[in-house]
Amino acid sequence: MGHIEVLSPGLLTTVQDQGRFGYQQSGICVSGVMDPFAHRVANILCGNANLGEAVLEANMMGPTLKFHADAYIAITGGDFLPMVDGTPVKTWQSFVIKAGSTLSFERMNKGVRAYIAVFGGFDIPVVMGSKSTYTKAKIGGFEGRPLQKGDKIPFSQTAVPDKKTLQIPRQYLPIYERESVLRVVLGPQDDAFTQEGIDTFLSTPYAVTQQVDRMGYRLEGKTIAHKDKGDIISDGMVMGAVQVPGQGQPIILMADRQTTGGYTKIASVIYSDLYKVAQAKPKDVFHFRAISIEQAQEEYRNWQRLFAQISDNLLPVDKTVKHYNIYANGKIYPVTVHETD
Repeated sequence: MGHIEVLSPGLLTTVQDQGRFGYQQSGICVSGVMDPFAHRVANILCGNANLGEAVLEANMMGPTLKFHADAYIAITGGDFLPMVDGTPVKTWQSFVIKAGSTLSFERMNKGVRAYIAVFGGFDIPVVMGSKSTYTKAKIGGFEGRPLQKGDKIPFSQTAVPDKKTLQIPRQYLPIYERESVLRVVLGPQDDAFTQEGIDTFLSTPYAVTQQVDRMGYRLEGKTIAHKDKGDIISDGMVMGAVQVPGQGQPIILMADRQTTGGYTKIASVIYSDLYKVAQAKPKDVFHFRAISIEQAQEEYRNWQRLFAQISDNLLPVDKTVKHYNIYANGKIYPVTVHETD
């Protein structure tokens, strides 16, 4: 048994896994990670058989963590320029971090959410089938709240000296763009919108506003017209649902979404595109493209198969190649050094 000491918690760092399912009828939201792809790949890199194992999710600014035992970890998702004892390390790789070492992050570079997984998982109590933190109800995670300075997060596996540094092939790395396409399945209340409203939704760009959090992303763009009004009898919510209230501006609901809602939902973002939303920042732009439910189901099957492919194709990292970030004139320049005899 080992533990990680939180020297600085970052902006918002929580324990999250794949979510808390089966309790929405009781008013308990699912929670879980915002970026399912980065979460699963982090566990693959760490060799965790359970790809839904809990990780640390850092938002916009990473934490500073001191390891009090050897650990085998991976960092995926947004690139916050991680460092171990001041030496840069790469994301989307697994590596051994020695007892006494400190993991820190320079600043947000690409994406807005980073994930830290550890071999064997974090020794966190399971609450209603999940280790995920739901901060509003103060349940799950570490004492039901974001991490704070001085917290000691336990993990179980410390026998890691033979673990190799691994990376995923470049073709599997996600690209976080300022403008991207989100594939959606229309409904369940698309019949509440005029044809002009649906055409507007599918043909014009929508920008991310400053009103974003784990509950959802408010967007702004051309008004989406309803036939009548935007209110309905409340029904259940899924991650990726696109609500359109009466004022005609869409909201994409995410991990900490409410269990039910009374606004019309014009569409839902398909699961394999949710990472684009999770890693988006204010002023990023989305374009919505409709696909059939059959196409969405096939995309989900392909998404599931992708993790088996990644597991089968992990690559050892050549330790004679070192990567550094050089700071000059306010800019960061990545430098690769090949060591020779």
